[in-house]
Amino acid sequence: MKEKESNRPVCAICGRGDEECTLIRGSIGCVCTDCVAQINTFLLSRQEAEAKPFHLGLTTEELMPPVALKQALDRYVIGQERAKRYLSVAVYNHYKRLLSREEEATKKKKEKQEGGSVRVEIEKSNVLFVGPTGVGKTLLASTIARMLKVPFALVDATVFTQAGYVGEDVESILTRLLQVADYDVSTAEHGIIFIDEIDKIGRKGDNPSITRDVSGEGVQQALLKILEGTNVNVPPQGGRKHPEQKMISVNTRDILFICGGAFEGIDRIIANRMNRKFIGYGNEEKKQLQSDNLLQYIAPQDLRAFGLIPELVGRLPIIANLEPLDRAALRDILTKPENAIVRQYEELFRLDGIRMTIDDAVLDYIVDKAIEFKLGARGLRSLCEAIFMEGMYSLPQSGATELHITPEYAREQLEKNF
Repeated sequence: MKEKESNRPVCAICGRGDEECTLIRGSIGCVCTDCVAQINTFLLSRQEAEAKPFHLGLTTEELMPPVALKQALDRYVIGQERAKRYLSVAVYNHYKRLLSREEEATKKKKEKQEGGSVRVEIEKSNVLFVGPTGVGKTLLASTIARMLKVPFALVDATVFTQAGYVGEDVESILTRLLQVADYDVSTAEHGIIFIDEIDKIGRKGDNPSITRDVSGEGVQQALLKILEGTNVNVPPQGGRKHPEQKMISVNTRDILFICGGAFEGIDRIIANRMNRKFIGYGNEEKKQLQSDNLLQYIAPQDLRAFGLIPELVGRLPIIANLEPLDRAALRDILTKPENAIVRQYEELFRLDGIRMTIDDAVLDYIVDKAIEFKLGARGLRSLCEAIFMEGMYSLPQSGATELHITPEYAREQLEKNF
């Protein structure tokens, strides 16, 4: 029994005496009622989580194979054929592994009874998307999660710092997934998390001992176990951890992590590795680099040279590059996907009883401006907002039933805002 200098009994867990709390005395020591309540709450929460089965919403036979998953992605995402193939295979293997776990457990039990061999334990493979801004990294991850009807959380790596410093702890990633899953731990433990701007936590220097890199290498170290799979105590409402706060235990073994980043400047690292030489900064050289698309040759050693620690690179075995969107792809994004940008604005006007039509020349004009501003697909929506803003403001309840967008009207509206 742990006792103070006055030989008065104290709680064997928190160390408080009977003047601070109510003690329950036993044959070998004491424990306070507060500690008993916390232990009871923890055990009940774990029993509920373990007893509640996970339902993905489909069976192994209903899970679409990679070819069907890619075809479904084609309905929402333009281009990026290689990235869609990589993602389809990764997601298919991940959820095939989850759906077959119960069946494998039954077979293992039978094989053990019959003296057979133990089945192979399949590990998950997280994904890393590398590509410039506005090419569809986030859209790919959110679309695949929506197709599978699993919880999806989008987090930004730039807000995280090493534990104990100003900023958010890495564990808040799981808090957001829990919130999306309505705090159903079993459902959250089978969701998808997209960590954006993963390149922004690259190591700031080659020698980490010079100064503490609390928003770079420190965050990478904290991410290691979460990406691989471990039990993490998560604050239910986010924020900092403190001893008296009730925690929720989440196992990340079955959570699929998809990371994305622009990795500005990594093309030079790739070029140096491939013995490419830069001579000046002329336009001809830049055009040649863009046509070569060096990101397609990205390798794990390039990520290490950029600033990611080897342990983190090893936990992201699937590396897929996304190509810059050309003019044809940007033009298709405006009209072809099921949730195309122009279709969304047509629906907004239709809800007000207004039929919107738009000339093809306007679509070409929007694409040209998006290329000029170098904002990728995100620039398309910004330009459309600027062009349609006046109509969305003045036409509702005005009695108008039609809106026709001409190149002259689009140019006039755009000049007011840019």
